[in-house]
Amino acid sequence: MKLLRYVLLLLFPLLASARTVVVGPSGPVHTIRQGLAQAAPFDTLLIQKGLYREINLMVDKPLVILGQNYPVVDGEKKGEIFTIRAADVTVQGLELRNVGRTSTIDWAAVKILSTRRVRVVGNRIRNAYFGVYMSASDNCLVRQNDIAGSPQEEQTTGNAIHAWKCDSLTILNNHIRGHRDGIYFEFVTHSTIRQNYSHGNIRYGLHFMFSHENSYFYNTFRENGAGVAVMYTRKVIMRHNHFEQNWGSAAYGLLLKDISDSQIEQNTFRKNTVGIHMEGTSRINCRNNRLTENGWGMRIQASCNDNVFSQNTFIANTFDVATNGTTVFNTFDRNYWDKYEGYDLNRDGRGDVPYHPVSLYSMIIEQMPHGVVLLRSFIVTLLDRAEKVIPSLTPEALVDANPLMKQP
Repeated sequence: MKLLRYVLLLLFPLLASARTVVVGPSGPVHTIRQGLAQAAPFDTLLIQKGLYREINLMVDKPLVILGQNYPVVDGEKKGEIFTIRAADVTVQGLELRNVGRTSTIDWAAVKILSTRRVRVVGNRIRNAYFGVYMSASDNCLVRQNDIAGSPQEEQTTGNAIHAWKCDSLTILNNHIRGHRDGIYFEFVTHSTIRQNYSHGNIRYGLHFMFSHENSYFYNTFRENGAGVAVMYTRKVIMRHNHFEQNWGSAAYGLLLKDISDSQIEQNTFRKNTVGIHMEGTSRINCRNNRLTENGWGMRIQASCNDNVFSQNTFIANTFDVATNGTTVFNTFDRNYWDKYEGYDLNRDGRGDVPYHPVSLYSMIIEQMPHGVVLLRSFIVTLLDRAEKVIPSLTPEALVDANPLMKQP
């Protein structure tokens, strides 16, 4: 308590002297650049409604940059708009558009460099190379922004929200579309991604690289090149997300590559080419998810081990589970399978006959992808029926010994 009082006493003179600098067509200050030069630390820069054609605006002091009725700051495709190098900066209520594109510099509507406690809140970002770009910055908030890009080729399109080597970020309730990746994390730790809607991006709705101990909840990833990719990462919590209609020859709802010690719980995977694709993963707890109307519910490569799949629901998938090997080091237990034809004589809610979710035809498809032309043919039905009677080619150890009779 004494420390808090001491800090407040130090800050009180600064807060008491803070003023508002008005920028607008009718005011004494006509450009944002002039307003930034005149503002003192902790002032509010109030930008009135209008059109401001300005680029490379450097923010090197703590400020609140506040737009009134969404003034437009147009970069005219010539460069970056805001570059923030100071702590305790807020950018709110602006429409930022037409950021320049270049192959050598990652220009952004708002770039945050080597600082902390920056807030980017309630802005509209249009036709930007990168939307919000954070580098070596901590404790930043990106909330309630509407970010729409103009997708071109993957190599010439940036990310909507990009973070590199950051810690303790919060990405909350943003609407993102039309970029390479909706949200991109590389070397980011202890951060939360929550309640975002990321759709129509060229590559991924969300992309993790070497980013440990992060969480994402209640997000929707829809109609992207692929929904979410988590790569070379550990200790990620993935809960209550929706992965929908991510279709294509190399599209996934969720792609996991070389990750470990993570949780996938209470998510919905609907109408994706592959609901969950796992490669080189270990110690993943995949529980209480719903996988419906996917091409493949799950594709689990032979390089995966010590993963547990329990209380998941599989409905109307073409293939519930597929794998490319016969040796299995993962556990399936108490999942609901709509293709299960067993019985429950003791009425404990679990089938008395174990269920083998990998069909012979799915094994054939793994080896010969062009065999998919025989899908739903009579010969495929005969193959799968024969395999159920006399199992020989499907992995014997990939079995759910306690399949649920009702959806959990």
